[in-house]
Amino acid sequence: MRPRIVSVEPMSNPSLVVISSLFPSAVRPLAGSFVRERMFRVAQTLPVTVVSPQAWFPGQSLLRMRFSDYRLIGAPFEAMDGIEVYRPRALALPGVGRRWDGYAMARAALPVMRQLVAAGRCDIIDAHFAYPDGYAAALVGLWLKIPYCVTLRGTEPRHLGIPALRLRIMKALTGAARIFCVSNSLLEHALRAGADPARTLVVGNGVDPGVFYPVPRAAARVQLGIPQDAKVLITVGALVERKGFHRVLEHLPKLRQQHPKLHYLIVGGGSPEGDYSPRLRQLVHDLGLTDCVRFLGPVAPSELKVPLSASDVFVLPTSNEGWANVILEAMACGLPVIASDVGGNAEVIDAPGVGAVFPFGERTALYATVARALTTEWNAAFIIDYAKRNTWARRVEALVGAFSAVAQAPLNSSKEEANSPVIEHPRVPSQCP
Repeated sequence: MRPRIVSVEPMSNPSLVVISSLFPSAVRPLAGSFVRERMFRVAQTLPVTVVSPQAWFPGQSLLRMRFSDYRLIGAPFEAMDGIEVYRPRALALPGVGRRWDGYAMARAALPVMRQLVAAGRCDIIDAHFAYPDGYAAALVGLWLKIPYCVTLRGTEPRHLGIPALRLRIMKALTGAARIFCVSNSLLEHALRAGADPARTLVVGNGVDPGVFYPVPRAAARVQLGIPQDAKVLITVGALVERKGFHRVLEHLPKLRQQHPKLHYLIVGGGSPEGDYSPRLRQLVHDLGLTDCVRFLGPVAPSELKVPLSASDVFVLPTSNEGWANVILEAMACGLPVIASDVGGNAEVIDAPGVGAVFPFGERTALYATVARALTTEWNAAFIIDYAKRNTWARRVEALVGAFSAVAQAPLNSSKEEANSPVIEHPRVPSQCP
């Protein structure tokens, strides 16, 4: 049961309500951690509350009898690092498609949002991902006359290719007071979708050097049981197909011909996007790699420096990214990063001596780039210094400035109506589940 929402005295700084369908909870502690990392740092300057609707439908617990981690439901309320997190349930029927998810999120969030507005705790809505989150923010913002901002994080190129979702994304972007893109590549997609350049800002993710720093390699390898003279590759991310773990595995037999003691560490677990681990484990077995591939499972950010410090090269052959935080996190531990040239990867790896990018889909290029990285003498101090130039402090300063500008600008009702999303139920719902 969630507590009563307490009113606050008017403040000079605007109050934000973060709307995100992907946010950490006790049952999924690493889900959406990149949203928390970014916005909890903003919360050190501006008041922040989180509303994270959870996909739900009657009887879904029966599916967990077969799929144990299917749509795990977190507590409806949680105080996380002193910040209130509300998790109302949003009706989402499986197999129906995603065209209704944005409206369902808005309906689910509306009761809490009304109370936050009444309590003087919502001056700006801040949504993460253009769909369904941004579209939900557009609806709630229209209903409650609150300006909203949207952060594009990497799913947008794929969703823009789906006609029903493209319309919703375009409407969400058109009505947003600010659009934050975590990379220039996403900025290009936003502009093509109709975003106003004057209200669009690129603010990448950052790294916390107080959490990500190298520990002695010898000690890290002892802790993980890795031979001191081994060459070690590492990948960190959700165990989903698009991250490309399998692409690395396919090259390991040939790479081991050059480096017989080569090891590959896979850090991560399943996510709401899926769980590719059974396929990965089967591939490891089929390729005879059980003696050199280690599945470490999900690792908390505070502990991630150990496997990173035990490694020689970080590799990310992903098919889609916005701005992968883990690239800077690996660099902060002194690792060169090899990544596919998709999304914002090349924007992060944009200095000689910190890693390399290769064309996605070119298997020989992936192999050649990793093979070359394993024999290159990298300057760890240079890589760490590069990562430190991309700390969160600079990102947060830009975000706070943008939010403050939005709060000071009058809400143009006529423009808001003209750019309002096409919705199935245009009036504010009087009753919400």
